[in-house]
Amino acid sequence: MTSRFTELTVDCHDPERLAEFWCAVLDFEVIDRGEGQVEIGSWVPTAEEIRARQMPPTLVFIRVPEGKAVKNRLHLDVSPVDRTTEAEVTRLLALGATRADVGQGPDRSWVVMADPEGNEFDVVRTLAS
Repeated sequence: MTSRFTELTVDCHDPERLAEFWCAVLDFEVIDRGEGQVEIGSWVPTAEEIRARQMPPTLVFIRVPEGKAVKNRLHLDVSPVDRTTEAEVTRLLALGATRADVGQGPDRSWVVMADPEGNEFDVVRTLAS
């Protein structure tokens, strides 16, 4: 058997704030929290389901003392499912995201944004029909 991709961990200063932001972005819910960490997901993982098949990973936000120093080497891409890409960008700005310039240039089909702690992510093509 191979390994499973079960969670993506994000270092941050305020796990509760980032969990709240990403729950609103992705329609996830908090599934676990502990000292300095919050886990969110679209489902509550069980070992049996994870062993049976690859399931969607959760996001875990862990408090760390240091701040973000450089552009992320790993980032999330999100695709709006019920609106245009530009309408989703407007919604995310209202949630606390900002537009980010990582050298992508003006002629891109995606929009680079940053969450409230500066972690870059992309809003890519809409999946709305």
